[in-house]
Amino acid sequence: MSDFTNYNEKKEENKTIHTERKSSKKPVLDAQSKTVANLNARLANPLRGVPRDRLLGDVEIFAQERGLTHILPELKKGALLAQDPQSFTRDNNGFTEDEKRILDEEVSHRWKQTGTLYYMVVMSSMAAAVQGMDEAVINGAQILYPRQFGIGDPTSQRDSWLIGLVNSAPYLCCATISCWLTDPLNQRLGRKKTIFVTCLISFLTCIWSALTNTWWHLFIARFFLGFGIGPKSATVPVYAAECAPAPIRGALVMMWQMWTAFGIFLGDLIDLCFYFIPDRPNVTGLNWRLMLGSAGIPGLIVCFQVLFAPESPRWLISKGRYEDAYKQLCRLRFSSVQAARDLYYIHVLLEAESEMRKGRNSIVEMFTIPRNRHAALAAWIVMFGQQFCGVNVIAYYSSNVFVQSGFTQVAALASSLGWGALNWLFALPAVFTIDTFGRRNLLLFTFPCMAICLLITGFSFWSPDLKGRLAGVSIGIYLFAIFYSPGEGPVPFTYSAEAFPLYIRDLGMSFATATTWFWNFVLAITFPSLLLAFKPQGAFGWYAAWCCILWVLILLFVRETKGKTLEELDQVFAVPLKTHATYGLRQIPYGIKKFLLFQHPAETASEESSSSDEKAKDEVKEDVDKV
Repeated sequence: MSDFTNYNEKKEENKTIHTERKSSKKPVLDAQSKTVANLNARLANPLRGVPRDRLLGDVEIFAQERGLTHILPELKKGALLAQDPQSFTRDNNGFTEDEKRILDEEVSHRWKQTGTLYYMVVMSSMAAAVQGMDEAVINGAQILYPRQFGIGDPTSQRDSWLIGLVNSAPYLCCATISCWLTDPLNQRLGRKKTIFVTCLISFLTCIWSALTNTWWHLFIARFFLGFGIGPKSATVPVYAAECAPAPIRGALVMMWQMWTAFGIFLGDLIDLCFYFIPDRPNVTGLNWRLMLGSAGIPGLIVCFQVLFAPESPRWLISKGRYEDAYKQLCRLRFSSVQAARDLYYIHVLLEAESEMRKGRNSIVEMFTIPRNRHAALAAWIVMFGQQFCGVNVIAYYSSNVFVQSGFTQVAALASSLGWGALNWLFALPAVFTIDTFGRRNLLLFTFPCMAICLLITGFSFWSPDLKGRLAGVSIGIYLFAIFYSPGEGPVPFTYSAEAFPLYIRDLGMSFATATTWFWNFVLAITFPSLLLAFKPQGAFGWYAAWCCILWVLILLFVRETKGKTLEELDQVFAVPLKTHATYGLRQIPYGIKKFLLFQHPAETASEESSSSDEKAKDEVKEDVDKV
């Protein structure tokens, strides 16, 4: 019966779409958005439509110019693969049986990769864990160091601001300076050396923080820690994406958020372990000093580990080091044909990008061209939301919150550890759900749930019963972690990495990471004073209200990017804001009827969106064909 009902619903849906297509006018892209669409189409595969003879002739010229004639046969087969991934199945292209098996397994057994690639994955995961530990160890330390530095009066607004200033110092550096150094550092040093330098800075500044004796000295040390946090947060995901083969690239980029969450859990564990360390002669506050200092050890491990990892082939090619890039690709792939394919494809892609950047001001075009501006707005909303959903209030101050609710300091640290564990464990399903449910749908589902969890946490402080208050606060914070980790945790970085067109993607990611670190700073510096002024009830209610506001902003201005090609994304972001906002508003009654009242409403909003997408996709395709 349900199958028959679904069939009738689908039939009616197709009839409605067909009627709309006949009666509606074809949407017209503005000239600037058409230009961006054409650029993206060319960048999506610069080899599309190139005749075979011309392609092989270009490869011979390329090999002679770059001194790669000794691998010319591999380059020719690689170019055919880059143009058409299924070309190895045709007998006239000269692929051996072993090469055919490896190329087939590239898709059918996508996690079967070389040891060097997995070494790179481990190194990148460790670098992400360094990031999480740098952020988390202050959670336990900040219930100890303020009294030693004379800023521990819980009723003083001055002390609250100073604690917030010290805790937020790295993120002030990230937002104002270090994130904007990402591109020059990568251009000058490359991915490997940038990771080495930033992890070394993390190690040295963590040790420096452990040796401070005044609040302003600790502020300076933690400010310089920001030079290790900001560029690393943008470089490591890019490095992983540039080394990984296409079938698992998205999953490896997702690893950044998952292992950052693991680093937060590890930082909370270290806080609990070192809390019991007593002072030594002439050493006051040894426990919090060990907390801050220990966060640098994984950074030092990464410094040694990265020396043996491959350099990004894309960066080497951008510097004209083609032979070195080929050697690194041979380390990362099973066969020389795969390495030659990736080498030639990266080369033609960089050539196309270089040609398209001539005479263009990327900063201006990111905000003046509607397609780019809409992507920047959506990326800003999800990055802002990653902070103002209130997650780092818990990551940085959960120990304080648990103490205020009635926990002992040890119990508060143990409870924070539980939050860190949930934050990591529930990040694991995001690897699958983000491409199943979609980015926008995950956010729309989880933000109201996070708002309810924050209200439970805050309102529990009104309970006169100690056990009830402790239970309410713990349940609220733990449920918040469960809803945050598969939604607003992994979505922002993934969304920002794919929303911008290719020719401004690096600049767009710098803008996005600077956004999240700036609001991270604002959140970290203001929460102690917010907690003092409005009590926990008002403080958590404030961020619950922001979760509701962000739900509306996502509904109106954030477009879905799941499973769409570059050409389709151009059309998605070219739709005017008013049109998309109207579509979002029409989803509200539909969602209420379907998910709350369990009815089967006519899918008007979905039909109109699908119809517009299809017509617009046809228009973009026509423009691309002309190019």
